[in-house]
Amino acid sequence: MTSFKDHFSGHAGDYRAFRPTYPDGLAAALADAAPSRGLAWDAGCGNGQVAVALAARFRTVHATDASAEQIAQAEPHPNIRYAVSPAEAGGLPDGCCDLIVAAQAAHWFDLGRFYAEVRRAAKPGAAVALVCYALQRLDDPALDAAVERFHNGTLGPYWPADRWKVVNGYRDLDFPFAALPAPPLAMEAVWPLPRLLGYMNTWSGVKAASRAFGRNPLEAFAEEIAPLWGDPERERRVRWPLTVRLGRVA
Repeated sequence: MTSFKDHFSGHAGDYRAFRPTYPDGLAAALADAAPSRGLAWDAGCGNGQVAVALAARFRTVHATDASAEQIAQAEPHPNIRYAVSPAEAGGLPDGCCDLIVAAQAAHWFDLGRFYAEVRRAAKPGAAVALVCYALQRLDDPALDAAVERFHNGTLGPYWPADRWKVVNGYRDLDFPFAALPAPPLAMEAVWPLPRLLGYMNTWSGVKAASRAFGRNPLEAFAEEIAPLWGDPERERRVRWPLTVRLGRVA
């Protein structure tokens, strides 16, 4: 099997519990771009967040991830068939897909090989999309500044190099498909402080820094942010703008 950059298998349960949910508008925009709604492939599906949304709009969703642990945590759905498979070898017949999407995953792929697989598996005129989200935004500038210091400063040396492709909004990724317009979209949630910290604890940079320090740096960050947040059970609005690079396979 193709090797892959595995930063999440060790905490797949936390990933499912704490990661935010994509807006309905994302699945709607992707479905509208597809030439028909037969088969969608969610490559690097993680625990199936996008796959489940697409399952309401496509007859079948083929959802793959190279991590068996992530697939084990995926949400079952009668229209979804999950498989442990790398994005570079999706296990699909030639020319079968109406849509191929990779959400918060393409920066880990061997893109040249993935794009070859996209062209092989896509129907003529199929839609292809790369989706990502970077740092969350809160409802207070002081909180945002504290999160940025933690993300860029404390964790800066410990992020995998591919993380910065996400921070740059995939602007630097090769995308050799005819571009299609995508609507502005964002994930939104209303969370208390423990929920936000649980989400941040799924970050690959936190895991790497914890191994280097011998302790979790999120503990010190929690102490720093607590007086800025106030009552930890106070719910605050959290927002992640999405980058959607949408295209058409010739």
